[in-house]
Amino acid sequence: MSSLRRSYTLLRDLSLLRSLPRQRYSTLAEVLSLIYITFPRKLIGPTAQDVRADATFRIPIIDFSAFRIASAPSEKRRIADDIVNGFKEVGFVYLSGHGIPQSVIDNVYNKSASFFSLPQQIKDKVAWDDPRANRGYVKVGRERVTQSSDAAEIATLRAKAPDTKESMEIGREWDPVWKNKWVREADSPGFKDTMLQFFQTCHELHVAVMRSIALGLDLQESFFDRKVDQQCHNLRLLSYPSIRTKLLLKEGQARAGAHSDYGTITLLFQDSVGGLEVQNPYTQHFQPAHPVPGTIVVNAGDLLARWSNDVLRSTLHRVVAPPAQKISDTECMTPVRQSIAFFCNPNFDATIESLPTCVGTANPSKYKSVTTEEYIVGRLAATYD
Repeated sequence: MSSLRRSYTLLRDLSLLRSLPRQRYSTLAEVLSLIYITFPRKLIGPTAQDVRADATFRIPIIDFSAFRIASAPSEKRRIADDIVNGFKEVGFVYLSGHGIPQSVIDNVYNKSASFFSLPQQIKDKVAWDDPRANRGYVKVGRERVTQSSDAAEIATLRAKAPDTKESMEIGREWDPVWKNKWVREADSPGFKDTMLQFFQTCHELHVAVMRSIALGLDLQESFFDRKVDQQCHNLRLLSYPSIRTKLLLKEGQARAGAHSDYGTITLLFQDSVGGLEVQNPYTQHFQPAHPVPGTIVVNAGDLLARWSNDVLRSTLHRVVAPPAQKISDTECMTPVRQSIAFFCNPNFDATIESLPTCVGTANPSKYKSVTTEEYIVGRLAATYD
């Protein structure tokens, strides 16, 4: 019996199939996505039991609306514990009920696609040029994300297997030193206003998620508020152009190499194409993180892991080629893929050191203190050509 047929059988046996929307489902991913959204607590077991084997590995789906509208502290704490447990075991969660309308996300995707479709010479006028600024357009092959911090090793990786993507990096508009780089309004109408509004929307969600993390770590809900209020974030628009699959078969090649993120959390908006893979922390094998409609993928970053003394995981992940389309007897092409990543960071002058609730006699602090700016600028400087 196929995996798809088994999923239908499971639903029928549980008398749940009649509750699903009446439509045909062509893939296992579509069925599972709908199961996870419709029955999050009936069919999803405890994360700690699931992630230790590849066959049962999953990223938990959490309805964040219960935290956003909760009136009782106990309800907020329940969701906070779910999020922290997801970050403890996997380092990733899917967030539904996040409060960002799909129409807003769709508009950002449309404006992003319009930008990347501009002539290369126009995009090159706003090219990324400084890791301290981390703003501007990055052409295909210029970046090589990796866990290595050795400049020579990264240069070798970049030459042999650069990341096959292009991006546009946007920071806070009111920064006193570093300015965003915008194409002319006539070249991309509405692009600037759309991205600045979305930047603020994502910041507000970041604050809410950080409040839930504070509660889950036995801190005051507002503990992180003054540590993330300077909006030192990075909105990254990503375009993965169609590419011949044989070019992705080279040693070390991927759409984006295995890496962790640098800040507190990342809010990732996926299109329907997919390609994201997350490393199972227990088996070290990469597992697909299929797009789930109506959700945002949220993962813990390096600085949140350092803050929590590794109680929370900053998990390796990568982007691989999705199923390809055959164009000849010997050639296949991957489809175009888009994603939007909002990299959330503490204030650049914030000192990151182990939280008091995350250290003890049996778990002493593992890291020296570091400021956000020292850590992030150092990682970015080594990543780009």
